[in-house]
Amino acid sequence: MKISKDDIQGALSRVGETIEKETKSNLDAMSLIADNSEFSHQRTMEFVFQYTPKEIVGNGKVEAVIFDTPKGEVKIPCGLVITAIGYVSQGLAGVPFESGKVANTFGKVADNLYVVGWAKRGPSGVIGTNKSDAAGVIELLTSQLGQPKDAPDIKELLAGKKIIEQSHWEKINAAEVAAGEPHGKPRRKVVEIKAMLDIAHN
Repeated sequence: MKISKDDIQGALSRVGETIEKETKSNLDAMSLIADNSEFSHQRTMEFVFQYTPKEIVGNGKVEAVIFDTPKGEVKIPCGLVITAIGYVSQGLAGVPFESGKVANTFGKVADNLYVVGWAKRGPSGVIGTNKSDAAGVIELLTSQLGQPKDAPDIKELLAGKKIIEQSHWEKINAAEVAAGEPHGKPRRKVVEIKAMLDIAHN
């Protein structure tokens, strides 16, 4: 794996003090890779910054991609192109929407209306980013809750129902892992609710 130290420093300069925690963590990890100048492998993965794909060229197949860069146009020979550019959320009637995202302030859109994930930030980050992002929005939501309305006790609502607690989830998890082992898979998911409940409560 090859990454230019100058590219990393340039990225840090562009984002300045507004850098997000996850972005800083990623750039720090890349910096450690850039410090390793030993490349003994036959094949190398190289990360480049500020390369905007402009055109895919070739005769009946992909042969090269032309990029716009700060230093001008660059042509990189290749035989395979994989798109990974994210997605744009679709707006909903009555919900403020701008630049491919739901307009929000730290996840709050309006009274009793919140947003998380790519609809909140745009197509960026990974599963871990979405988890921490969702946790932050939930903290905001709960901090703004008023007095709860009169409601039945939760035990009354769940009376006679089969519920899944931590110990039940652990049984389901163990069963899925065991079911996957004969097939060389990390797990085989239980997708039917009845089967899931039977494992959990038996």
